[in-house]
Amino acid sequence: MDIEQLLDKTLPPLGYECVDVEMTHNGTLRIFIDKDGGITVDDCAFVSNHLSRLFMVENVDYERLEVSSPGLDRVLKKEKDFVRFIGEKATVKLRLPENGRKKFVGVIKHFENNTLTLTVDGSDVAIAVNNIEKARLKPEF
Repeated sequence: MDIEQLLDKTLPPLGYECVDVEMTHNGTLRIFIDKDGGITVDDCAFVSNHLSRLFMVENVDYERLEVSSPGLDRVLKKEKDFVRFIGEKATVKLRLPENGRKKFVGVIKHFENNTLTLTVDGSDVAIAVNNIEKARLKPEF
């Protein structure tokens, strides 16, 4: 079982969602979590302690564990992420250009049949999810 599958099985019963997982070149395992109402430092400490014990039992190899909130510019990876944030502004980077562009900033309008629809400068742009390299919320202050 890979780490993401293990987290997707472990975190929801505790009331948390695994937003993203990163492993750095120096062995730091970063896990970004979320829950309704947001994440506190106590949430991060609780999940970190729980996962440290779980990873010891499951023989997950890492040097250092970091657990944090996804931040205001959280990554969007799963269908439920795009659906949850309909109406929010996002930055989307593509693997292959569409309409001569690889980067779009717009409002998430719709997500259906593995296609994200963004409203960019008043026009809708349909993007196949398998062409998305990276997508993040773009908070406005």
